[in-house]
Amino acid sequence: MRRMMTMLCVAALTVGGALHAGDMPGDKAAAAAAKPAVPSKLDVIRKLAGDWVQVGEDGKPTDKVVATYRLTAGGSAVEETLFRGTPHEMITIYHMDGNDLVLTHYCVTGNQPRMKAEKQTGDTLVFKCAGGTNMKSENDDHMHQATIIFKDDDHIQSAWEEFKDGKNVMTASLNLTRK
Repeated sequence: MRRMMTMLCVAALTVGGALHAGDMPGDKAAAAAAKPAVPSKLDVIRKLAGDWVQVGEDGKPTDKVVATYRLTAGGSAVEETLFRGTPHEMITIYHMDGNDLVLTHYCVTGNQPRMKAEKQTGDTLVFKCAGGTNMKSENDDHMHQATIIFKDDDHIQSAWEEFKDGKNVMTASLNLTRK
């Protein structure tokens, strides 16, 4: 009887351990990697990973790195750093919220507008403000809209629109090419 109880306990522990093994972080990552990738709206942003330089007025690339895109959080988010190492450095994090592609822009003005992709047509992606932090209201000075035009795999154009009191007060346009 004692031998039978020992065997039952060993069997239970073995089965329980095998079931629990799927809960280990490495196992989840391996299982996720084994599943076929389901394309998401974030994929278009993931493809930007790397350094991007400004295109000069002559249409030629400069040596000035303006933006860096980096996958983070296991590929579930993309970090964009604009103007790295300057007083105007800003970070934007792109990620999915359910079926929505969203971003949070950590602005040099000290607020963090959140935007949701409202329109994606062909080569253009338009984000519009959906609230934010460190803002009393959308009347405060903040980035209110961002547009990215994907010219091809190595060329993008983006425009960031700053609003105050419900009106566009400035548009910053970036014409970038992959370094």
